[in-house]
Amino acid sequence: MSAAPLLEVRDLHVSFPVPRGVAGALARRPPERARAVDGVSFDLAAGELLALVGESGSGKSTTAQALLRLVEPDRGSIRLGGEDVLAAHGRGIRTLRRRASLIYQDPYQALNPRLRVRDVVAEALVIQGVGDDPEGRVTRALEAAGLTPPETYLERRPHELSGGQRQRVAIAAALVLEPELLIADEPVSMLDVSVRAGVLGVLDGLRRRGIAVLMITHDLSTAAQYADRIAVMYLGRVVEEGPARAVIDDPQHPYTRALISVVLDADPRRRPEQQIIAGEIPDATRIPSGCRFHPRCPVRLESCSEFDQPLGQARGAVPEHRAACVHARAASATLEETR
Repeated sequence: MSAAPLLEVRDLHVSFPVPRGVAGALARRPPERARAVDGVSFDLAAGELLALVGESGSGKSTTAQALLRLVEPDRGSIRLGGEDVLAAHGRGIRTLRRRASLIYQDPYQALNPRLRVRDVVAEALVIQGVGDDPEGRVTRALEAAGLTPPETYLERRPHELSGGQRQRVAIAAALVLEPELLIADEPVSMLDVSVRAGVLGVLDGLRRRGIAVLMITHDLSTAAQYADRIAVMYLGRVVEEGPARAVIDDPQHPYTRALISVVLDADPRRRPEQQIIAGEIPDATRIPSGCRFHPRCPVRLESCSEFDQPLGQARGAVPEHRAACVHARAASATLEETR
């Protein structure tokens, strides 16, 4: 991995207006906004795979879309290779989308059923006006996605492919512009278990070739196996972040512990007691005061409803392992006092 991060995200905020309806308009209620991403910060280096995990509604996919300006952030900073992404306009955004590509979640919806694989993969070249060696680029992208020999796939249409092959075509379409950053939004959630490992192996191989990969997933077992680092999101915020092994083996935030507790381990002796989180993720227009997880937290304190704990080094952990929980920080402070 390079010394300087390829991608730097700081205090990213994204919100969406909520329609008031007729009753709200008549009552002149002030417009509400859903705070989908509410102060997210992280770095990603070239050749690194970062897994962004959390429940549906935690803001993972919105974060990914904001990085490519598919949705516009309210405020914050995004830098790709040192360049300010939010300052880009017109051609600058087109250039950004040559350097960073998105792999969509659903390969059945992402591919145009009327086009052959050759044209699906080459479509980004046409949009970006890239005319140098298009056939070679398409062939190399298919090979990198694991579709070999590529000649056997070029003339097929999506309905002639299996689910795993469709997802590999979607990966090839994202690779054809030879990007520095790949954003994979739930890349295997629509696939059978039998083909997931192959697709994830492709992403792992791309990471080893120096491409930075941001993988959006709700599956912590997948993150544990393939990611270098894990960032856990809840209701628009990162609540725990660190090296994948450290987060999985020693989770510091109650939300992370609950997510890990429901992942089955092959060794029954190592299976933790399941911690079922009560209730549902709150409405993003009415985020709780204090720690936003406290209404569902089994170990909450009275102060948790008043103070929103920032990310800080977790107890006895490596410096890169941080959690936004008063229990983790309190234990860390106690540890320092005993030294």
